[in-house]
Amino acid sequence: MTTTPPIAPPASAVPQGPAVLVLEDGTRFEGRAYGATGRTLGEVVFSTGMTGYQETLTDPSYAGQIVLMTAPHIGNTGVNDEDKESRKIWVSGFIVRDPARRVSNFRAERSLDEDLVADGVVGISGVDTRAITRRIRSAGAMRAGVFSGADAELSPADQLALVRDQQGMEGKRLSDEVSTTERYSVPAAADTERVGTIAVLDLGIKRSTVQFLAEHGFDVEVLPAAATVEDVRAVAPDALFFSNGPGDPAASDAEVALLQQLLRDGIPYFGICFGNQLLGRALGLDTYKLPFGHRGINQPVLDKRTGRVEITAQNHGFAVDAPIEGEFDSPAGFGRVQVSHYSLNDQVVEGLECLDIAAFSVQYHPEAAAGPHDAFYLFDRFRQLVKDRTSSSTSAAGGSAAEEN
Repeated sequence: MTTTPPIAPPASAVPQGPAVLVLEDGTRFEGRAYGATGRTLGEVVFSTGMTGYQETLTDPSYAGQIVLMTAPHIGNTGVNDEDKESRKIWVSGFIVRDPARRVSNFRAERSLDEDLVADGVVGISGVDTRAITRRIRSAGAMRAGVFSGADAELSPADQLALVRDQQGMEGKRLSDEVSTTERYSVPAAADTERVGTIAVLDLGIKRSTVQFLAEHGFDVEVLPAAATVEDVRAVAPDALFFSNGPGDPAASDAEVALLQQLLRDGIPYFGICFGNQLLGRALGLDTYKLPFGHRGINQPVLDKRTGRVEITAQNHGFAVDAPIEGEFDSPAGFGRVQVSHYSLNDQVVEGLECLDIAAFSVQYHPEAAAGPHDAFYLFDRFRQLVKDRTSSSTSAAGGSAAEEN
C-alpha cells in the first residue's frame, strides 16, 4: 500500500481538516478537506480543462464520478447561476491541487467551495494531481473514495473495503437519476427561422444544448429518459435528439429499442456523447469501456468529410466499436454507415454517419459552453438536414396530390 503525503498548503489558505483519497489498488493520497466533509465513492477520472470547472461540475454526464482537475489552480473565478449547466453539481467528488484563496471575477456570485458545500459534494485538495493522473493513465480509471471529517478516522483497511465494495461504472445505468422527471418545452428563438419541432430525450442534457437547439429554429420538447415511443410520437416531431449522459450504454436497452423504432419512422436524428453510443448500439454495433476515457476541452478530432481537425470538449469513458475507414452495413438493418470523425490521440470513434437514413452523431460536445467552439457547425448541419428532409417531404406530398387531381 502506497501513501503519498499532502502538499504544503499555500500561504493564507483557510485551514481544513485532513482528507484522504483511496484508490481501489490500495494507493492513498493524503490532503485537506475541500467542500463538504464526509465520505463519497465513485469512479475516479481526470479532466484536462484549464477553464470551465463550473460547467464540468454541473454537467450531468459526470454523475457517479470523482473528478480530478489537472489544472493546478481551481476556483479563481468563483461560480454564478448563469453558467450552471443544470440544477446542481453532479460529480460524486472533486479533487484539486490548489483551491483559490479568493475569488477574482466580476461575474462571480459565490465561491466554488460554497456551492460544493451547498450540494454536499465531498472533495479533497492539497494532493499531487499529476501523480494521481499518471496513476490513472497507467492503471486505468478505477473505483475510489474520498474520506474526510469522521470518515477520515476510519482505518485504511475499512476505507479500502468500502471502495472495493462499490459497483464499477460498467453495467451502471444512471440516466434516470439525472433526467428531467416531466416533459417541458422551450420555443424556437424569436429571431430565427423556425425549422420544426424536435423531440429531445434527456439522458443528462446540458442547459446550453437546449438553448442552442432553440436558437437554430427548433421548438424543443424535452422528454424524460423513461419516455416511450408513444410519448415521442405524441410530440409529432420533425427531428429527434438524444443527449449526453452518464453510465454504460450497454445498460440502456430500453433507449436503444426506442431509438430503433423512431429511426424506422424516418425521423432525422442527431445524438451527442451518450446519444452517439446509443446510435451505435441501435445500428447493431458494440460499445466498450476505454482505459481512462476522454475528458477535457482540448481533444483533437478529425472530421473525415472535410479533413479539418477540430479541438473538442469531451467527457466519455465508453466508445463505439466500428472500423474508422470505409463504409459498412448496419448489423441491425439500417443500411450503410461510416465513421465520420475519430480521435487523433488514439483513433477512437468520435462520430457516426448513416448513409441511407437521416441520422448522425458525435461523441463530443458541440455545445461546449467554456469552449472550444470548433464543432458548433454541427447544429447548422443538423438544421439543414431537417430543412432538406422537410422540403423533400412537402414536395413529395404536393406531387402526389397533383397526380390525384
